[in-house]
Amino acid sequence: MPDVRMDATKVHEVLAALREAGCPCWISGGWGVDALAGRQTRPHRDLDLAIDADREPAAMAALVALGYSVETDWRPVRVELVEPGDGRVDLHPVVFERPGGDGRQAGLDGDWFDYPRADLTTGTIAGRPVPCISPRLQLGFHQGYEHRDVDRHDLALLRALTGTP
Repeated sequence: MPDVRMDATKVHEVLAALREAGCPCWISGGWGVDALAGRQTRPHRDLDLAIDADREPAAMAALVALGYSVETDWRPVRVELVEPGDGRVDLHPVVFERPGGDGRQAGLDGDWFDYPRADLTTGTIAGRPVPCISPRLQLGFHQGYEHRDVDRHDLALLRALTGTP
């Protein structure tokens, strides 16, 4: 079992800090799937967040103020921050074509991931609404790599939520 430290309280703490810093974000990954389900369905090692790339410095400063530090820096693709003994936040900077427009995140091999504005939605974690990405986008992001047990769990949940076989 992975080192599980990112609980719902930590998720809300990170979201509040980013909101205070004026940094729009949307939950993806495992917590994003659970937000869409409206309940926590499994333990989580980290919190994956798509953030507005223009606000990345503010997001980094907000997380550093919470005690996080950079562990993995693959910008512009992603940057992972850790808080000793407590949690991990994986930021994915998304460049938006204009305010309120669609976005695009750089990929590792020169490719990219599209974030249509229509796929930025709302879910629920611990009874509170949170920004997250749609089931359709989550399903798309689970393509092109070998799935781990947690990925298979998330895919099964996404398929149940969308009625996709």
